[in-house]
Amino acid sequence: MKIIVGVDIGGTKCAVSFAECGDAQPRILEKKHFPTIPDFEGSMRQFIRTIREVLAARPDWEAKGIGVSCGGPLDSIHGLILSPPNLPLWDHVDCVTPLRDAFGVPAALQNDADACALAEWKWGAGRGCQNLIFLTFGTGMGAGLILNGRLYIGAANLAGEVGHVRLAEDGPEGYGKRGSFEGFCSGGGIARLGRIEAQKALAAGNSPLFCQSEADLNAITAKGIAEALEAGDPLALEIYGTVGRRLGQGVAMLIDILNPELVIIGSIYGRQRDILDPEMHAVLESEALALSLRGCRVAAAGLGEAVGDYAALSVAADHLDSLKREEA
Repeated sequence: MKIIVGVDIGGTKCAVSFAECGDAQPRILEKKHFPTIPDFEGSMRQFIRTIREVLAARPDWEAKGIGVSCGGPLDSIHGLILSPPNLPLWDHVDCVTPLRDAFGVPAALQNDADACALAEWKWGAGRGCQNLIFLTFGTGMGAGLILNGRLYIGAANLAGEVGHVRLAEDGPEGYGKRGSFEGFCSGGGIARLGRIEAQKALAAGNSPLFCQSEADLNAITAKGIAEALEAGDPLALEIYGTVGRRLGQGVAMLIDILNPELVIIGSIYGRQRDILDPEMHAVLESEALALSLRGCRVAAAGLGEAVGDYAALSVAADHLDSLKREEA
């Protein structure tokens, strides 16, 4: 059986997925996950050891390619990871050559948001589209761009860093900038917004469900706010109202600039869509160009919570497709 391998690298955990290779959506056959080792050499040894062990246990599997998905900045052309904020020790490290040499198959690297865009375009909500935007809306906020039927990475592999765009003069910090898109629309941003609003509420004598005292402020998380939201906490609802409006503001800007036919939003949006949609769409109607908005729809990730696994696999599949086109 011909398979492809996907390596999904995160700041705290990594996963290696093995999937059947073919024209249709890959069928994930096995997945291994483990904590991220801070130094690159240790992590690379873990990746190689994991892939070898799985392939040795399945002699009927033939690996055809390996794809790696990792947060940027990175240089996908040369396979280099360039010291991402959550992996500061991974500075100008080559994560493609060791995998290619170890297994004798093509290997490629891509930014995680770009990889998610590829996965959704190939196998998810974006199938059949020529122009789409994928927004991560998870730990951070980044975008992957499929323009005119091709992944667009920009001159320095930095296209799609929408999290850095400032949406307000002040607000929670994200991507090193207060009031940024990531500051309002990311897991970390929601937690920081929650601390700001909870501190105001406590000063006024109110205690939200996710923060009973000032001693709890630093322990506020996006997950805790989401749980309070599900329990009907008014402040959690107010926070998500702000997030929905800022999401609408950011998406309206992207629709006006890029005129996509589809905007796919992952992670937190898929879990809280019922709460976020009314606020987001109200802003879209008031802010976006009417003709551009009319030709665009917004959807949750079709691959759901598995989009990260498919993202790394899509890098392998896309690289193999590119090699075939070059040979033709």
